Amino acid sequence: DDGTPLGAAGNEECRIDSIAQSWSVLSGVASPERRRQAMDSLDQHLVRRDAGLVQLLDPPFDTSPLDPGYIKGYVPGVRENGGQYTHAAIWATMAFAELGDSVRAWELLRMINPVNHGLDAQQIEVYKVEPYVVSADVYAVPPHTGRGGWSWYTGSAGWMYRLIVESLLGLRLENGHLHFAPVLPAQWEGFHMDYRYHDSWYRIDVRQLDAGAAASVTLDGEVQPDGLVQLSQDGREHQVLIEYPRQL
Repeated sequence: DDGTPLGAAGNEECRIDSIAQSWSVLSGVASPERRRQAMDSLDQHLVRRDAGLVQLLDPPFDTSPLDPGYIKGYVPGVRENGGQYTHAAIWATMAFAELGDSVRAWELLRMINPVNHGLDAQQIEVYKVEPYVVSADVYAVPPHTGRGGWSWYTGSAGWMYRLIVESLLGLRLENGHLHFAPVLPAQWEGFHMDYRYHDSWYRIDVRQLDAGAAASVTLDGEVQPDGLVQLSQDGREHQVLIEYPRQL
C-alpha cells in the first residue's frame, strides 16, 4: 500500500505477476503491441510446461523487504507465493483467447484442466487431490511440484466454466441476446451445443470456415444481419447455425 511496485522487472522477487499481464489484455487498457508483449512475457516466464502449471508470479517472495501481505507467509513456490493460483491461470488463458491465440489458449486449458492431472497412476501420485474438481492452487516447488491444493474450489470452477463457454466456445449472453466469437483449435470442424433459455431450446451448430471467410449467424433459417440471436420465451425449439473463420 506504500506505492512500491510489485511485478516489475527491477524487483529482486516477483519480477513478473500474471495478473498484471493478463488484465492488460482483458481490461482493454494496453495497446495491441503491449498486450502481445505482456502475454509473450507471461508465456516465457510463468508457463511451466515441464510441470503442467502456470505460476502466479516469479521469483517467489522470500527474503526481500517487499511485503505483499499474507501470501509471503506461504513457502516460496506454494499457493499464491509463486505456485499456480488457478484463478490467475484461467485469466491468462482467457487473455490468450482474447488475443485470438487459439493455440496457446487451448494449450493452457489442457494444462490446467484437473482431468489431465489424473490420467494414470503416476500423475495421480503427483497431483494427490481429486482430478474431477478444480483446485485453488498447484505447487511449483520440489519435492511437491505438481501437487494440487485446496480442492473443490468453487471460485476457480466458476471462472473455468466462463473460460470454456464464453472465451473459447465463444457464447455470451447479454441483454437477452446470444453473442458468438469462438476461438477454436484450427483442426476442429466445429461443435454442437444445446442451450436452454427458460422454456425454450436453442440447438446451436458452430462450423469453422477457412481463414478470412465471412462470419454469419442464422436463426431458424434466417440470416441475422447484426450477428446476434435474440432469445424468446416461447417454449419452442430453435435452430442456430454459426459459421466462423478459423483463427490461425
